[in-house]
Amino acid sequence: MGYKVVDLFAGVGGLSYGFAHDDDFTILAANEILKPMAMAYSLNHPSVKMYNKDIKDFSLQDLAQDLGIKAGDVDIVVGGPPCQAYSTVGKRLIDDPRGKLFQEYYRIIKELQPRLFIFENVKGLLSMQGGELIRQIISLFASLGYHMNMEVLNAADYGTPQMRERVILVGTLSERPFVYPAPTHYNPELGVPENSGLKPYITLGEALGDLPSIQSGESATHYACEPQNEYQRMMREGFVGEIAEHKTAKNNPNMVALMKALPDGGSPKDVAEELRPKSGFANCYCRLWWNKPSTTITRNLGCPSSSRCIHPKDARPLTTREGARLQGFPDSYIFYGSRGDKNLQIGNAVPTFLSQAIKDSVKRYLAEE
Repeated sequence: MGYKVVDLFAGVGGLSYGFAHDDDFTILAANEILKPMAMAYSLNHPSVKMYNKDIKDFSLQDLAQDLGIKAGDVDIVVGGPPCQAYSTVGKRLIDDPRGKLFQEYYRIIKELQPRLFIFENVKGLLSMQGGELIRQIISLFASLGYHMNMEVLNAADYGTPQMRERVILVGTLSERPFVYPAPTHYNPELGVPENSGLKPYITLGEALGDLPSIQSGESATHYACEPQNEYQRMMREGFVGEIAEHKTAKNNPNMVALMKALPDGGSPKDVAEELRPKSGFANCYCRLWWNKPSTTITRNLGCPSSSRCIHPKDARPLTTREGARLQGFPDSYIFYGSRGDKNLQIGNAVPTFLSQAIKDSVKRYLAEE
């Protein structure tokens, strides 16, 4: 059976991906409130008991009743309470029920008493309420007897073709400090580290280069070529059949003209004035770079007016499949529901390569006990 894991705020299984793909771990149960997300999780992890309900209504009692689990049976709990509420500082956090989700996470940790837990969140959590919120969260978990460790990890440092920084809190019952995973990749823009043996960051072009070029409103189901590199081979491993989700919505002609005019990595400032949108933030209507990792993708990865998500070569935003690739989900991974549902499943996920790196550190840590 190995180490037993419970997955909270599970999404489509990004944070638990590494644990799900290692025989030394068994994910017993997962909780996810959104129906399409829970469906997608179950399609990819049919052996995991899925609780598709509000976290407030989920407890050790469910696990005891259905799986015979009692306090102390679970080794690891993983979860990232949704952070939309944390993103607005001040009074709104108090009024927003989502801001209370970390207290539900705390309640379940208190009930299950795992040996170790992982709490993942946005980097912005550190500056909210002038750092008061993160202090509150840490002292709450410490009050249960957990030794708290905290780092900000960038998924690009672990082989993800995307710059995505996340706060990773690890609570352990043992007093030994938790050792976070060492980076495997480096940012070539900062120079080459000497004798490190690190590989350069994976670029968007390396991640997506074998997917066919399509234009606004088009779709394609066949690869453009054989895998050109290790990353593409990993994404296609064991997958045969037609590519799913490689299609885009039809944008209006003005939008297409703007996207066509953008240079690699360009913004509306780089195009003729008559093509520029009348409004929008500085990072909206922007093209990604072919020879760099993607910027952080969001649930709006298919919407050109959202934060930078326009394909570096084609005049269109990213497709759902391209978003999945940039998060490290293999082409065989299934998403469920409408296009909006699927893009939410992808945009909210923890990249799989970051999950695998964290899992390796957890495994080393527990093996030393």
